[in-house]
Amino acid sequence: MKIFAYERTKQGTGASRRLRITGRTPGILYGGSKEPQAIELDHNTLWHALKKESFHSSILDMDINGTECPALLRDVQMHPYKPLVLHVDFQRVDATTKLHMKVPLHFSGDENSPAIKAEGCIANHVISEINVVCLPADLPEFISVDLSGLKKGSSLHLADIALPKGVTTVTHGSDKNPVVVSVVAVAGAEVADTVASPAASDTPDTSAKPAAKAAAKPAAKSDAKSPAKPATKPAAKPAAKSAAKPAAKK
Repeated sequence: MKIFAYERTKQGTGASRRLRITGRTPGILYGGSKEPQAIELDHNTLWHALKKESFHSSILDMDINGTECPALLRDVQMHPYKPLVLHVDFQRVDATTKLHMKVPLHFSGDENSPAIKAEGCIANHVISEINVVCLPADLPEFISVDLSGLKKGSSLHLADIALPKGVTTVTHGSDKNPVVVSVVAVAGAEVADTVASPAASDTPDTSAKPAAKAAAKPAAKSDAKSPAKPATKPAAKPAAKSAAKPAAKK
């Protein structure tokens, strides 16, 4: 992949800020037997190049004012929230010096593996890139990983990956053979080969309906006493007073 750069004469914070205003990105090219060189690149061209995987993991043909130089992208500084590249670092490549690079992994064939196809599992990609050491001529753009042989309960380790000629892996920490892909069973997945159909005798008769109740409401008992209403007493009539008048005095 080819990229064009230009020699940068002015350096410093203020010069870099003015450079970004004009649509350029400051950078530096170091390594090899030469002194570090300040360069600048077109921001839009660099922005689109950073979206390509090969720009990060392959040797670039850098053209600086008409002079070609093989280089590797080593660092990119982005703005915290703006789509703006603040600074880039490149390293010169020596054909006789081994490189330490991160190479992406390209997975394929997992949909044809027995674990995914027939056993209700999924392939969990634990590692998406690995560290390798090789000469510049042997540096691969990516490493292909075939997952068609995955089975339930198994996993793919770093030692199981077929590496290109001249490429060796580098691991950090105590684990020298880390897991690259693990097979995970999906919770609640039903596999047709392992699920047996229930016996006919054990199948409950769902057609039988529960017996209907004899009466929706309990029958009233014949001897049940209905609540008595208070008897209405007839109003007592006042006793008839004698209409006799007192006898007249003689």
